[in-house]
Parts: sequence; structure tokens; C-alpha cells
Amino acid sequence: MASTSALFTSLSGLAVETRRLDVIGNNIANVNTTAFKGSRLHQANQNPRTFSLGSEPTALLGGTNPMQVGTGTMVAAIQRDTAGGTISPTGSPTDVAIDGAGFFVLRGGEDRFYTRAGAFTLNENNELVTVQGERVQGWGVNDNFQVQRGQLGDVAIELGALTIAQATTRVRFNGVLDAGGPVAQQGSRTLLSGGDGLGLAAISGQPLNVNTPLIGIEDPLQRGTGTPLFADGQTLQLGERNTVGDGQQIRGAEKGGRTLPIARLAIGAATTIADLLGFLTSALGIQPGVGPAAGVAFDADNGQIIVTGNPGQANTLDIETSDIVLLDSQGQTLGRNPFAAQTTRVADGESQRTPFFLYDSLGSLVLADLTMVMESKTDSGTTWRYYVESDEAAGGPALTTGRIEFDTNGNLRQAAPVGVVLNRGPTGAAQPLAFDLLFQGDGSRLQALDVGDGEARIAVDDQNGLPAGTLNAFGIGPDGVISGAFTNGLSRPIGQIALANFANAQGLGDAGSNRFRAGPNSGEAVITEPGGFGTGRTLGGQLEQSNIDLSREFIGLILAQTGYTANARVIRTTDELLQQLAVIGR
Repeated sequence: MASTSALFTSLSGLAVETRRLDVIGNNIANVNTTAFKGSRLHQANQNPRTFSLGSEPTALLGGTNPMQVGTGTMVAAIQRDTAGGTISPTGSPTDVAIDGAGFFVLRGGEDRFYTRAGAFTLNENNELVTVQGERVQGWGVNDNFQVQRGQLGDVAIELGALTIAQATTRVRFNGVLDAGGPVAQQGSRTLLSGGDGLGLAAISGQPLNVNTPLIGIEDPLQRGTGTPLFADGQTLQLGERNTVGDGQQIRGAEKGGRTLPIARLAIGAATTIADLLGFLTSALGIQPGVGPAAGVAFDADNGQIIVTGNPGQANTLDIETSDIVLLDSQGQTLGRNPFAAQTTRVADGESQRTPFFLYDSLGSLVLADLTMVMESKTDSGTTWRYYVESDEAAGGPALTTGRIEFDTNGNLRQAAPVGVVLNRGPTGAAQPLAFDLLFQGDGSRLQALDVGDGEARIAVDDQNGLPAGTLNAFGIGPDGVISGAFTNGLSRPIGQIALANFANAQGLGDAGSNRFRAGPNSGEAVITEPGGFGTGRTLGGQLEQSNIDLSREFIGLILAQTGYTANARVIRTTDELLQQLAVIGR
């Protein structure tokens, strides 16, 4: 007699094969879905009907096996295949693939999602987002462009908005100094007297000294009247700005052929001759005590100010009467020069001056000069003195000076860098601007040789400062670090993409749109940088493809069709038997 249970048994088979077709169809439909993870169906038999559990062997019988008839099949599990798909290059810098385990972390409103699909883009706020708009999570950088791994945040790539500059920390020099030139013996000397060419005198008739206030000096053009040369509120200015055509030109004292910047001394009731001497020393960039009598001194006997420059032709000071002017309390020129200048000696000695430039922390260009002066020759080599100056330094151009020695082969004896500190004043840049001058080592080589009729020349070989630059490109490295390329040539980390890993990635729940949610059996997400805690590396400009194997899916289709047909045949056969049973009963 035909059994109706066979109908339900085969029906369960049809149901399972139908579900298998659903899984295979979904896999094939997503064969070109980015980073899609295919699934496979596992089936199991249902609880059987038991007619006998069997019996043990006895002395008479050998025992019997259980008698059970199955009641069909069922879906035991639909298992996700988490194996990686093929990695394909795309050329888009916002595309990222994961080579290995792990998931990108996304923020969608108040929800957190996970995905393998790295087809990202930038929104109007320069945030890295998915095509559905979820924000990619990671870490930012501090002011020193160091990744701060702590609280997860939205990853931003501020193209066209983020700017960066690099302050100079080293300047390298190369070249040859002329060791065959004359040794520097003296600096230039200039006498500053009264406007009538005679010595300065005090209004009181008492001898002048460095502590005499400037307002106590008698006007040389009105001697004997007690009229002061200076008044409270006036300004003494070295240099003058003249309008030439559409621009302005500074005319004033020169040093080694270059015009020194304008400098001003505010005159008050307590401003003394000593203050004037210090002002001139600073404004002229004189290194006091370097060379015979170098500095600015006051000759009380003759009422003259003696300006003695540092040795070396490149340090020659050229001061004319018209270079020092007097301004009233409104900053207007009074139309007279308080001093008469007379040059009595020029500087001598082999020297070379090399201009170079620096950048401060804001990327502003800062001009400076290096002057090398031969100080001595012996049977063991030559000694040179360096002078480092900058007209843009607060407090005067002179920065530092020192000696370097060369052996008899013209090679530098010491390789230690020369440290220089430049105060930029109220510019908004980091203070001070500190940098090293390299004359030997690290690609630098300065020599002192007798070049004869050849050309002695030193020049800057390299400096590491850069002006302000704008972020215009980026790339994502294997560690998830986003490296930004700026228009000034700098490359700096600007963020890092985070990855999540799970103890059981197959336990994640599918949230659609290539997204997953943490499930009851997935375990908690472990957030880490790429490469940590078992996660893979990130590949910028590439995408992971679907891991579907079409040949395997087609085989699955054949097997599902065969199973479906076979189960349908059982139902048909059972139906025919039942029909025959009904005929017998008529």
C-alpha cells in the first residue's frame, strides 16, 4: 500500500532544493558585486520514524539493527564563504581593498556597519564615504602629523583645503674657498661727527660720555646757543625708503655691496649715547670684538662715534652722511642729517659672501647671508671665520660667528654642524627659527684651496625647508595610513583607516548594500589598524571582487535540478500508487 508519508518526505526535498536554488541564484546574481561573499546551503535529514531500536546478540540470535524510516530533509545551515575575492586595480585613490581578513568600519547615523566593499568616495565635506553615504571610520593626526589611535572618527581628506609648511632645520653648503688670498687684517672704519664736520659737544659744556642723554648733545650747526641736536619723541633712522617708479627702493648704509634694512631708534629723555652705540652695532650687523676693535665706540676726546666693521672685504661698511636721518614725532623727515660720515679705512682680506634662504614654520621666505673670511694661515692649514646674518631677524642682522679650520689638503678638520638661531619677532611663526649649517658630511663638502686664477665659489647644496603647500593628492598604504601629497613637495600622513575583525566572521548578519552587522554568534568587533590582530593589509586604488566561482555554482544548479526532479518523481509515483489503490476500492 502506498504511504502518504512519502509525499511529505519528498515535499521536504523539494523545499530544500528550492532553497538551494535561492542561494545559488543569489550567488550568481552577485557575481559582479564588489567584495560579495557567496553562501552555500547545508542540508540534514529530519528525525526518522523508529519501528525498532534493535536488539543485542544472544546465545540463540545474533541481534538485530534498528528499523527506522526517514521523514525527509531540511536546511541545516546557510553558510557564508568569507574567503577573499580577486583584487583588481581601479586607479581611483579612494578605492581600497583588504588583502586578508577584516572589515572596514562604517558609521551610518547612530548605527555601525562593517563592509569589505571599499568603493569609497569623498563628499562635500571631504569625508571618505561609501556610495550609500556611510562615513568610513579611522583615526586622524595631530599637529605634527602623527596618527592618534584612540577614539574612532570620520576619516577626512581635505583636498584643496589642508595646507602645510616646513621650517628649515638644515642648510648644506658645497664649494671652494680661495686659500691663496690675503689674510684679513682690518675692518672698515667710519667716523660720525657733527653735521659741521666737527666733534659733538654737550649743551652743558661738560665733556660728553656714553651716559650722556642724546637730548643733551648740542646742535653742531647752532654751537653756543644751547639748542639740542635731538628732542624727546624724535626717531633716528638708518636708511631711507625712496619711491622709484611704481615701487619703493631702500637707500642707506651698505655692507659688502648690499643695502642694509631700515632700522630706527626711538629717542626719549633717557636715551643715551650708549643706547645709540648699541643701536648702530645691531643695525650694521657688527660682531663686537671680532677683529681689531670691531664695534661702535665713542671717542669722548674728539666727540666722534667710531664705527669699526669686522674684517674681510665682504664685511666692508659704506656709510654716508645721507644714510642717517632724523624723523619728527609724526615720522616725517626733518630734512637734515644729524651726523657727518667720513670713511677713513676699508676692510681687507679674502672673503666670500653667499646668500641663502630659509622657511619659517608658516612657510614664509626668510633671506640670510653666510660670509666666510680668511682669518689666518699657518703651516698646518688655514682658519676661516663665518658670519651668519639675516636682515629679517628681530634685533639686528648679526646672528652668529665662529671659526672653522682646514688642513694642508684644504679639507675641513671638523664635521660638526653650526647651530644658528634666528628670532623672527612678531610674525606668528614658531620662535625661534633654529637651523644647522652643514659644511661637511651628509652630502656637504667645503674646501679651502689655492684656486689661482680659477673661481672660488661656495653655494647652497640643499636646504630642507618648504613654503606653504596645499593637499592635492593622496594614497592609502598597506597599513591603512593615508599619505597626503602637497603642492610644495611634502608628503605627510593625514589619517588612517581602521579595520575590524571578529572571532566568527560567518556569524555576522547581512544588512544589505554590502554591509554587515555584528550578530549574536560573531563576537565583539576588535578595532585595529590594518595588519593588527589578524587583519589583512589595505591596498589603495584597488577593489576586491566577488568570490563567486561560477563553475561551482553551475554544478550546484545541475545537482539542485536533479534533486528537485527526483523528489518530484517520488511524489508522482506515490500519487500513481494512491490512484491505483483508489481503483481497487471501487
